[in-house]
Order: sequence, then C-alpha cells, then structure tokens
Amino acid sequence: MLKFFVDKVNFDMYNGKSVVMIIKLNDVLSVPDKAVEEDIELDFDSINIRGFDCAIKDATSLHYKLVNLGDNRCHIMIRCDLTIAVPCDRCLEDVDIPISIDYNEALNVSDDEDNQDLDDISYIREYQLDINMLIYEEVSLKLPMKILCKDDCLGICPVCGVNRNIKECTCDRKVPDPRMADALDMINDFFKEV
Repeated sequence: MLKFFVDKVNFDMYNGKSVVMIIKLNDVLSVPDKAVEEDIELDFDSINIRGFDCAIKDATSLHYKLVNLGDNRCHIMIRCDLTIAVPCDRCLEDVDIPISIDYNEALNVSDDEDNQDLDDISYIREYQLDINMLIYEEVSLKLPMKILCKDDCLGICPVCGVNRNIKECTCDRKVPDPRMADALDMINDFFKEV
C-alpha cells in the first residue's frame, strides 16, 4: 500500500472532529503512465446534510485509483458504500439511507484559467483532491429529494410537537380560513352579546 499519497489534515468543516483527506495528484502526474491504487478508511463519523449532522452508520473502506494519462490529465476512480442516518422530513426520526459512490472521471487537473474540466468541481484545487468534499458532493447528489421514514408518515403535531407516528394527540390542528376571519369575528361578537 502507498500510504504516503494521502495527507490527513485536521479541519472543522464537516463535524468538528473530522479529518480532511487530501490526495496529492502531482505525485501521480509527475511520473508518466503512473497508476496508484489504494484502500483507505474514512476518518469521519458524520456528514452535514441539509443543516443536520447525519451519522455515517456503516461505511466500506474507500477504494481509489489514480492513473496519469499525460498532459495534466488524470483518471480518477473512487468507490465506497455508505449508510447514512438522515432525519425524516416529516417526523425527524432517523432513516438509514444506503449510498453507493462510484466516481469515475478523466479530468484535466491543471491550474490553467481556461481549464473547463475544473470549472464546476470544488474538490480539486492546486493538484490536490479533497476526498471529504468529493464524498459530500456525491452524497448530496444521490440523496432523494424527500426523505420519509415510511410513505404514510404522519409527522410532528404543529401544536404540541409530539411524533404522531408514536402517539396520537388531541390537539386542534384545524387552521381557520383567513378569508373567513371577519365573518367569524361577527359571529363571535353576536354570541357575546346574547
């Protein structure tokens, strides 16, 4: 294994305890036709999704392969499977979402201003590949738009805050039609006088 290709730098962007894993691409690009392949363990236990620190419950080791294609082009292959506990959009109970990351791109990684390969990529800067940022972007793209613990989730009561999947509450959740507010005020005033 070639452990010297991955640098680990303390950083507080992901969850306060996280370590940013950086792969130095110039070590691969400096030797023609060089290929590096390695398995590494993920060093973070949660990821911030939609403002929540979501626990990574299960993760396979991250497998990556880098191949120098010449002319500052690098073939980057990354494979990892994660299970992330993401809150349900209605009741906020954790839902285990399996995510499979299978990144496979050939990119020009030069720092030239006219390099269009890196225009929309935030995880490669100055010949360094930020594994954490790549995982964050891949997870964000693969998450469903609406995350529910079950299709018929009842959610949280807007009055008392109880999870209605666990306990039924007796709160009056009927919201009066605001267009009828004046008519209801007149009826209420009439009954006050009587």
